[in-house]
Amino acid sequence: MAHLTREEVLKSGEVSPEYEKAFTNHPFALSATSFLDHRAKRAAHLAKLRHLYPIPGPIPSHVTETMHDVPTRDGSSIRVRVYQPVKGPPEGGSPLIVMYHEGGWSMGDLTDEDQNCRLFARDLGAVCVNVEYRLAPEYPFPAPINDCWDALNWALTNASTLNATPTRGLIVGGASAGGNIAAVMALLSRDTSLSPPITGQYLCVPALLSPESVPPSLAHLYKSRVENISDPVLGKLDASGIMEVYKPDPTSFMWDPFNHEKGLKGVAKTYFQVGGLDPLRDEAVLYDRKLRTEGVLTRFDLYAGFGHMFWTNWPEMETSRRFVEDTVKGVGWLLEE
Repeated sequence: MAHLTREEVLKSGEVSPEYEKAFTNHPFALSATSFLDHRAKRAAHLAKLRHLYPIPGPIPSHVTETMHDVPTRDGSSIRVRVYQPVKGPPEGGSPLIVMYHEGGWSMGDLTDEDQNCRLFARDLGAVCVNVEYRLAPEYPFPAPINDCWDALNWALTNASTLNATPTRGLIVGGASAGGNIAAVMALLSRDTSLSPPITGQYLCVPALLSPESVPPSLAHLYKSRVENISDPVLGKLDASGIMEVYKPDPTSFMWDPFNHEKGLKGVAKTYFQVGGLDPLRDEAVLYDRKLRTEGVLTRFDLYAGFGHMFWTNWPEMETSRRFVEDTVKGVGWLLEE
């Protein structure tokens, strides 16, 4: 979907009957006694649902998976999982896709992007690197961003060993906080003249524009954070909690990519997947508009009536299955010449 009207965007904030039935029958409720308890219960909640995913676990007949330690700039290391197509690279070589998981920069792990990486390796012939960056509050901003950039550069340095051909395509992607990270990676690629450059960014329900930094001229278009209170996952989103945990620099584009001082011109082509009921909806719509205004090619899929991370929390829905199919098509589009 492209060139959305404001009426279409606002209409997408009405709850879908399919979605309402799903979250009414299976409410999203994670009662926790502490932040670390919440982190653990989130992981356990998702683990109980993965048997319903289109790819619920490893597919060794199609994808080889290996673990690697990646050194970080502060002398520590993080883990990445690498996925390679068993049948070998397609003609021209395997593109390289680097994925960053969701979780508010403070939760999540490799399992959150396992399915996408398996799909991209199997269906697109890509080599995928799934990054387990360090989490806040133990490692506040900008440590997660630095880890992700270090992992990207590690993947490029080791591309031949990984049997990847990044000149065939270099994609970064992620959902929610991972979408924010992917957008930051694309900006860093442009700013540092990364070689080979990032050629595509997959921004899934991304956080791209913080409330305190909305340009006054766009305030009337930035309403979903306060109006989309029916979202069963984020609901009445209070950004102060994330600020307290992650401790970002509010003036840095590594937190607020929308307001990069150089604008967005020259970044990689972009594929969006966005829920109409998601409190983060409007910042994705505004980011898409700014990209197109500055000459960046975009593709935008809007799921009217569905909320934040709906396909992972209610994978049994038909729209969740369609969402996963769209993901592969959209990332395939990023890889087109």
